[in-house]
Amino acid sequence: MSVLEYQSGITTPKKDSRPLYIIHLSQFDNWLDSLSDTARNWVRATAMPAKVASCIPLPDTDGHIQAAALIIDENIIWQSAMAANTLPAGSWIADMGFAEQACPADIQLGWGLAQYHFAPHKPEKSADRKALLAIAKKDQDRAVDAQVRGIHIVREMINQPANKMTPQGIEAAAKKIAQTFSAKIKVTKGKVLESYAPAIHIVGRAAEIPPRLIDMSWGDKGPVITLVGKGISFDSGGLDIKPSRAMEMMKKDMGGAAHVLGLAAALMATKVNIRLRVLVAAAENAISERAMRPLDVIDTAAGIAVEVGNTDAEGRLVLADALHYALHDKDHPSPDFVVDFATLTEAARVALGTECPALFCNHPGTARQLMDLGASLDDPLWQLPLFEAYDRFLDAGQAGLSSTGHSGFGGAITAALFLRRFVGKQADWAHIDVMAWNLSSRPGRPKGGEAMGLRTLFSFIQERAKKPAKK
Repeated sequence: MSVLEYQSGITTPKKDSRPLYIIHLSQFDNWLDSLSDTARNWVRATAMPAKVASCIPLPDTDGHIQAAALIIDENIIWQSAMAANTLPAGSWIADMGFAEQACPADIQLGWGLAQYHFAPHKPEKSADRKALLAIAKKDQDRAVDAQVRGIHIVREMINQPANKMTPQGIEAAAKKIAQTFSAKIKVTKGKVLESYAPAIHIVGRAAEIPPRLIDMSWGDKGPVITLVGKGISFDSGGLDIKPSRAMEMMKKDMGGAAHVLGLAAALMATKVNIRLRVLVAAAENAISERAMRPLDVIDTAAGIAVEVGNTDAEGRLVLADALHYALHDKDHPSPDFVVDFATLTEAARVALGTECPALFCNHPGTARQLMDLGASLDDPLWQLPLFEAYDRFLDAGQAGLSSTGHSGFGGAITAALFLRRFVGKQADWAHIDVMAWNLSSRPGRPKGGEAMGLRTLFSFIQERAKKPAKK
C-alpha cells in the first residue's frame, strides 16, 4: 500500500442508503416516541436501557435491517468509529434530527479513522463489504478528509517494518507527497551532508542506508510555517544499546517524520494559505565501527560542539541540525511558527503516559492555545515547563554542550532545553514529544502507529493562516 492511499469510508447517497439515526442520549426518549409501535416495541425488548455508543438495528416487517440508531454523547468521533466497524455492510445516511449539537464533520472524521487497518499479509476487505457513510458531495468536509488522509499517512509510515521504512524509504514517501501536491523538495546526503548537517551525518553514518536531510517547501503567500520531524528509522540505542524489549518497537522512532509529512499533506490538500516548509532528519541509529561513542564531541550545523552523553539520545542531535536550518537559512524566510514532532524521551511517557503527548513552548500564549484546541478536538497535548533551573545541567560536559546533562531526572525537560539551545528563546516554537503508537486497539485508534496532536496542529495552523505574516 502506498503511503498516500487511504479509504475515507465515505460515499454519496444512493437509493438503497439506509438511515442511521444519530441519537444523543438526552434525546433517546423523544426519538423512541417518534417510532412506530412495532419499532418502539423492538427497541424496548432488545436495547433497553439505552447505552452510549450502542448501535441498535431496526428491522422491517420481513426481518431485514431497514435502519439503525447510534446512541451518542459528547465523544461522537469515537462512537462514529465504533459504528463504522459494527454496522452491516452497505450505505448509511446520517439522520441528525435527535443529535442535539453533534457536528456532522465529527461523524465523518470518526468514520474515516475507523477505515485504517495495517495487515498487508491479509486480503483487504472490499468496499462493498464495509459500512459506508453516505454524504452528498457538497456536504463532505474537505478539511476532515484531508486530516483523515494525513493520519493514514502517519499510521502507514510508522507501521512499515524498519527494513522498508529506511532513511531512503522516508525520502521516497516525502517525494511522493511532494509530487502529489506540487511541492519543491531537496535532499542533502552523502559527502555534502558531512559538512552541511554534521550531527545528522554522525548519528546515521554507522548504518547500511546513509542518513539525509529532507527539505520540502510549498506555497508562496501567508505566514511561514515550518515543520521539523525526527526520522530515526530504527533505534538500536547505538553503543549504549537498548535491551531487546525496549528495541522491539523502535521502527516507530521515525514517528516525528511521519507526523510532519502527514500534517503537511493535510495542509497542502486543503490549500491552507501558508508558506510551508518541512524538514526531516532521516537516519538509522545503528552499530558498526563507525558508530559514535559516549562522550564523543561532535559538530553541529549551528557550530556548537556537543558532547554525546548517551548514544541512545540521538534524536535530539539530528533535530539540532534540522532546527538550526529551520530558523537560520539564508535561502528561506524566518518562520512565523516552527513546530517539531519527535518520539524523543521515555521520560515524557513516564510523566504523561502513552496517549497524551508532552508539549513545550517558548510562548505561553501558544501553549495555551494548543492545549485548548487539543481539549476541544479530543486530540490532547499537555504542556511541560522549559524549567530554567535545569538548563545548567547541559553545561556539565567536559568538552562541549552535554546532550543529556548529568541527571537522569526530568529527562523530557532537559531534552527540550537542549533543543532550545538551537532555537533560541524568542522564536515562536513548539516541541511535541510524542509516543506515536497505540499499545492496544480502540474504535478509530487501531493498535500500532498513531498520529497524536496532528489534528490539533492542523487547526492551530489554519488559525495562524488567517493572521498577517511577518515582513
